[in-house]
Amino acid sequence: MKKDSPLSIILIACIIIITGCSVNQAKIDNSLKKYFDSAKVDGCFSMVNNQTGAVTVYNMKLDTQRFLPASTFKIVNSLIGLETGRITDEKMLIKWDSIKRWNADWNRDLTMEQAFKVSAVNYYQEVARRIGRDTMKQWIDSLHYGNMNISGPIDSFWLNNTLKISPDEQLGLVKKLYFDKLPFQKRTQQIVKDVMLQENNTLYKLSYKTGWGFDEQSAIGWVVGWIEENRHVYFFVTLIKSPDKKIDMQAVRMKITKNILAQYGFFKGEM
Repeated sequence: MKKDSPLSIILIACIIIITGCSVNQAKIDNSLKKYFDSAKVDGCFSMVNNQTGAVTVYNMKLDTQRFLPASTFKIVNSLIGLETGRITDEKMLIKWDSIKRWNADWNRDLTMEQAFKVSAVNYYQEVARRIGRDTMKQWIDSLHYGNMNISGPIDSFWLNNTLKISPDEQLGLVKKLYFDKLPFQKRTQQIVKDVMLQENNTLYKLSYKTGWGFDEQSAIGWVVGWIEENRHVYFFVTLIKSPDKKIDMQAVRMKITKNILAQYGFFKGEM
Protein backbone atom coordinates (compact mmCIF):
# COMPACT_ATOMS: atom_id res chain seq x y z
CA MET A 1 0.00 0.00 0.00
CA LYS A 2 1.28 3.43 -0.90
CA LYS A 3 2.06 5.54 2.17
CA ASP A 4 0.62 9.00 2.49
CA SER A 5 3.17 11.68 1.75
CA PRO A 6 3.96 14.31 4.42
CA LEU A 7 2.24 16.91 2.20
CA SER A 8 -1.00 14.89 1.96
CA ILE A 9 -1.01 14.40 5.73
CA ILE A 10 -0.61 18.14 6.24
CA LEU A 11 -3.43 18.88 3.78
CA ILE A 12 -5.75 16.42 5.51
CA ALA A 13 -4.91 17.96 8.87
CA CYS A 14 -5.62 21.44 7.50
CA ILE A 15 -9.00 20.33 6.14
CA ILE A 16 -9.93 18.90 9.54
CA ILE A 17 -8.80 22.08 11.29
CA ILE A 18 -10.67 24.34 8.89
CA THR A 19 -13.85 22.27 9.18
CA GLY A 20 -13.62 22.22 12.96
CA CYS A 21 -13.02 25.96 13.21
CA SER A 22 -16.04 26.76 11.05
CA VAL A 23 -18.25 24.74 13.38
CA ASN A 24 -16.65 26.05 16.56
CA GLN A 25 -16.94 29.65 15.43
CA ALA A 26 -20.72 29.47 14.98
CA LYS A 27 -22.42 31.81 17.43
CA ILE A 28 -25.31 30.15 19.27
CA ASP A 29 -28.05 32.73 19.81
CA ASN A 30 -30.59 31.41 22.30
CA SER A 31 -32.31 34.81 22.44
CA LEU A 32 -34.22 33.69 19.33
CA LYS A 33 -36.04 31.01 21.32
CA LYS A 34 -38.73 33.49 22.36
CA TYR A 35 -40.05 33.81 18.80
CA PHE A 36 -40.59 30.07 18.50
CA ASP A 37 -42.01 29.80 22.01
CA SER A 38 -44.52 32.60 21.40
CA ALA A 39 -45.87 30.67 18.39
CA LYS A 40 -45.83 27.40 20.39
CA VAL A 41 -43.53 25.71 17.88
CA ASP A 42 -40.09 24.14 17.83
CA GLY A 43 -37.59 25.13 15.20
CA CYS A 44 -34.23 26.60 14.32
CA PHE A 45 -32.69 29.57 12.55
CA SER A 46 -29.30 29.95 10.91
CA MET A 47 -27.61 32.85 9.16
CA VAL A 48 -24.33 33.55 7.39
CA ASN A 49 -22.98 37.08 7.09
CA ASN A 50 -21.17 36.77 3.77
CA GLN A 51 -19.00 39.82 4.37
CA THR A 52 -17.45 38.49 7.59
CA GLY A 53 -18.20 34.78 7.31
CA ALA A 54 -19.86 34.89 10.73
CA VAL A 55 -22.36 32.10 11.32
CA THR A 56 -25.27 32.44 13.76
CA VAL A 57 -27.40 29.48 14.79
CA TYR A 58 -30.33 28.91 17.09
CA ASN A 59 -30.97 25.23 17.94
CA MET A 60 -28.00 23.46 16.38
CA LYS A 61 -29.62 20.05 16.89
CA LEU A 62 -32.41 20.81 14.41
CA ASP A 63 -30.09 22.78 12.13
CA THR A 64 -28.21 19.59 11.25
CA GLN A 65 -31.26 17.27 11.16
CA ARG A 66 -32.89 16.42 7.83
CA PHE A 67 -36.55 17.05 7.00
CA LEU A 68 -38.65 16.91 3.85
CA PRO A 69 -37.92 20.00 1.73
CA ALA A 70 -41.58 20.47 0.69
CA SER A 71 -41.89 23.45 -1.67
CA THR A 72 -38.35 24.69 -1.06
CA PHE A 73 -37.50 21.93 -3.56
CA LYS A 74 -38.98 24.23 -6.21
CA ILE A 75 -35.60 25.97 -6.18
CA VAL A 76 -33.86 22.83 -7.44
CA ASN A 77 -36.80 21.65 -9.55
CA SER A 78 -36.64 25.01 -11.34
CA LEU A 79 -32.88 24.80 -11.84
CA ILE A 80 -33.06 21.29 -13.31
CA GLY A 81 -36.11 22.13 -15.40
CA LEU A 82 -34.43 25.17 -16.92
CA GLU A 83 -31.07 23.47 -17.46
CA THR A 84 -32.65 20.51 -19.26
CA GLY A 85 -35.03 22.65 -21.33
CA ARG A 86 -38.15 21.21 -19.72
CA ILE A 87 -38.76 24.80 -18.64
CA THR A 88 -37.82 27.19 -21.43
CA ASP A 89 -37.83 30.33 -19.27
CA GLU A 90 -39.79 31.95 -16.44
CA LYS A 91 -42.65 32.76 -18.84
CA MET A 92 -43.27 29.14 -19.86
CA LEU A 93 -46.97 28.34 -19.45
CA ILE A 94 -48.35 25.01 -18.30
CA LYS A 95 -52.06 24.56 -18.80
CA TRP A 96 -54.23 23.84 -15.77
CA ASP A 97 -55.32 20.20 -15.67
CA SER A 98 -58.85 21.25 -14.53
CA ILE A 99 -58.45 19.46 -11.19
CA LYS A 100 -59.61 21.79 -8.43
CA ARG A 101 -57.18 22.00 -5.51
CA TRP A 102 -57.40 23.66 -2.08
CA ASN A 103 -55.43 26.73 -3.21
CA ALA A 104 -57.44 28.74 -5.73
CA ASP A 105 -54.23 30.34 -7.08
CA TRP A 106 -53.24 26.94 -8.48
CA ASN A 107 -56.46 26.40 -10.41
CA ARG A 108 -55.49 28.20 -13.60
CA ASP A 109 -52.89 28.26 -16.34
CA LEU A 110 -49.58 29.35 -14.82
CA THR A 111 -46.16 30.48 -15.97
CA MET A 112 -43.11 29.25 -14.08
CA GLU A 113 -42.71 32.67 -12.45
CA GLN A 114 -46.34 32.67 -11.29
CA ALA A 115 -46.17 29.04 -10.13
CA PHE A 116 -43.05 29.77 -8.09
CA LYS A 117 -44.61 32.80 -6.41
CA VAL A 118 -47.83 30.99 -5.43
CA SER A 119 -45.94 27.72 -4.79
CA ALA A 120 -48.15 25.73 -7.17
CA VAL A 121 -47.49 22.06 -6.45
CA ASN A 122 -49.31 20.87 -9.58
CA TYR A 123 -47.12 22.97 -11.92
CA TYR A 124 -43.92 21.57 -10.46
CA GLN A 125 -45.24 18.03 -10.36
CA GLU A 126 -45.69 18.28 -14.12
CA VAL A 127 -42.16 19.70 -14.46
CA ALA A 128 -40.78 16.74 -12.50
CA ARG A 129 -42.63 14.28 -14.72
CA ARG A 130 -41.18 15.95 -17.80
CA ILE A 131 -37.66 15.84 -16.34
CA GLY A 132 -37.99 12.11 -15.61
CA ARG A 133 -36.47 9.93 -12.92
CA ASP A 134 -33.05 9.22 -14.43
CA THR A 135 -32.28 12.85 -15.23
CA MET A 136 -33.64 14.04 -11.90
CA LYS A 137 -31.52 11.51 -10.03
CA GLN A 138 -28.37 12.53 -11.88
CA TRP A 139 -28.83 16.15 -10.88
CA ILE A 140 -29.80 15.41 -7.28
CA ASP A 141 -26.69 13.27 -6.93
CA SER A 142 -24.43 15.90 -8.52
CA LEU A 143 -25.78 18.50 -6.08
CA HIS A 144 -25.43 16.11 -3.14
CA TYR A 145 -28.91 17.33 -2.20
CA GLY A 146 -29.73 16.07 1.30
CA ASN A 147 -30.08 12.30 1.46
CA MET A 148 -30.41 12.16 -2.37
CA ASN A 149 -33.33 9.71 -2.11
CA ILE A 150 -35.97 10.21 -4.81
CA SER A 151 -37.54 6.76 -4.65
CA GLY A 152 -41.29 6.47 -5.10
CA PRO A 153 -43.45 8.59 -7.43
CA ILE A 154 -41.41 11.06 -9.48
CA ASP A 155 -43.94 13.82 -8.80
CA SER A 156 -44.02 13.68 -4.99
CA PHE A 157 -40.70 12.49 -3.54
CA TRP A 158 -40.03 15.96 -2.07
CA LEU A 159 -43.41 15.93 -0.30
CA ASN A 160 -43.71 12.41 1.14
CA ASN A 161 -40.61 12.22 3.38
CA THR A 162 -38.51 10.31 0.85
CA LEU A 163 -36.13 13.18 0.06
CA LYS A 164 -34.81 15.00 3.13
CA ILE A 165 -32.42 17.90 3.68
CA SER A 166 -31.13 19.79 6.72
CA PRO A 167 -31.36 23.55 7.31
CA ASP A 168 -27.56 23.64 7.25
CA GLU A 169 -27.54 22.01 3.80
CA GLN A 170 -30.24 24.40 2.58
CA LEU A 171 -28.08 27.32 3.68
CA GLY A 172 -25.14 26.03 1.65
CA LEU A 173 -27.35 25.54 -1.40
CA VAL A 174 -28.73 29.09 -1.52
CA LYS A 175 -25.31 30.58 -0.89
CA LYS A 176 -23.91 28.69 -3.88
CA LEU A 177 -26.92 29.72 -5.96
CA TYR A 178 -26.44 33.40 -5.15
CA PHE A 179 -22.83 33.30 -6.35
CA ASP A 180 -23.56 31.12 -9.42
CA LYS A 181 -21.51 28.28 -7.93
CA LEU A 182 -24.00 25.48 -8.62
CA PRO A 183 -23.35 23.18 -11.63
CA PHE A 184 -25.82 25.01 -13.87
CA GLN A 185 -25.47 27.68 -16.53
CA LYS A 186 -25.39 31.25 -15.23
CA ARG A 187 -28.65 32.00 -17.07
CA THR A 188 -30.37 29.13 -15.28
CA GLN A 189 -29.24 30.34 -11.86
CA GLN A 190 -30.11 33.96 -12.62
CA ILE A 191 -33.69 33.11 -13.59
CA VAL A 192 -34.20 31.24 -10.33
CA LYS A 193 -32.66 34.07 -8.31
CA ASP A 194 -34.97 36.54 -10.05
CA VAL A 195 -38.13 34.58 -9.22
CA MET A 196 -37.00 34.19 -5.61
CA LEU A 197 -37.02 37.98 -5.13
CA GLN A 198 -40.08 38.72 -3.00
CA GLU A 199 -39.50 42.23 -1.61
CA ASN A 200 -37.50 44.96 -3.30
CA ASN A 201 -37.31 48.55 -2.08
CA THR A 202 -34.76 51.28 -1.39
CA LEU A 203 -33.84 49.78 2.00
CA TYR A 204 -33.41 46.08 1.25
CA LYS A 205 -34.03 43.14 -1.06
CA LEU A 206 -35.54 39.97 0.40
CA SER A 207 -35.37 36.75 -1.61
CA TYR A 208 -36.71 33.42 -0.41
CA LYS A 209 -38.73 30.29 -1.00
CA THR A 210 -41.14 28.89 1.54
CA GLY A 211 -42.13 25.31 2.17
CA TRP A 212 -44.83 23.49 4.12
CA GLY A 213 -45.27 19.76 4.55
CA PHE A 214 -45.85 16.99 7.06
CA ASP A 215 -43.76 14.19 8.45
CA GLU A 216 -45.10 11.34 10.56
CA GLN A 217 -45.58 13.51 13.64
CA SER A 218 -45.33 17.20 12.77
CA ALA A 219 -46.04 20.03 10.40
CA ILE A 220 -42.78 21.26 8.86
CA GLY A 221 -42.33 24.81 7.61
CA TRP A 222 -39.42 26.50 5.84
CA VAL A 223 -38.20 29.93 4.77
CA VAL A 224 -34.95 29.68 2.80
CA GLY A 225 -33.15 32.61 1.17
CA TRP A 226 -31.16 35.80 1.67
CA ILE A 227 -31.48 39.49 2.46
CA GLU A 228 -29.40 42.26 0.89
CA GLU A 229 -28.74 45.66 2.43
CA ASN A 230 -26.09 48.20 1.45
CA ARG A 231 -24.64 45.71 -1.04
CA HIS A 232 -24.08 43.15 1.72
CA VAL A 233 -25.80 39.78 1.58
CA TYR A 234 -26.86 37.56 4.46
CA PHE A 235 -28.11 34.01 3.88
CA PHE A 236 -30.68 32.50 6.24
CA VAL A 237 -32.88 29.49 6.87
CA THR A 238 -35.85 29.21 9.21
CA LEU A 239 -37.27 25.80 10.06
CA ILE A 240 -40.58 25.40 11.93
CA LYS A 241 -41.67 22.12 13.53
CA SER A 242 -45.11 21.84 15.13
CA PRO A 243 -47.21 18.92 16.40
CA ASP A 244 -50.30 20.93 15.39
CA LYS A 245 -50.92 19.93 11.80
CA LYS A 246 -53.61 22.61 11.52
CA ILE A 247 -51.17 25.40 12.33
CA ASP A 248 -51.33 28.53 10.17
CA MET A 249 -47.86 27.79 8.84
CA GLN A 250 -47.99 30.47 6.16
CA ALA A 251 -48.32 33.17 8.82
CA VAL A 252 -46.12 31.64 11.52
CA ARG A 253 -43.04 30.96 9.41
CA MET A 254 -42.89 34.50 8.01
CA LYS A 255 -43.66 36.17 11.35
CA ILE A 256 -40.83 34.33 13.08
CA THR A 257 -38.41 34.98 10.22
CA LYS A 258 -39.16 38.69 10.01
CA ASN A 259 -39.07 39.12 13.79
CA ILE A 260 -35.61 37.57 13.88
CA LEU A 261 -34.35 39.67 10.98
CA ALA A 262 -35.76 42.79 12.66
CA GLN A 263 -34.00 41.89 15.92
CA TYR A 264 -30.74 41.74 13.99
CA GLY A 265 -31.36 45.24 12.63
CA PHE A 266 -32.57 44.50 9.10
CA PHE A 267 -35.26 46.34 7.09
CA LYS A 268 -33.77 49.78 7.91
CA GLY A 269 -31.12 49.95 5.19
CA GLU A 270 -28.40 50.15 7.82
CA MET A 271 -26.80 46.69 7.78
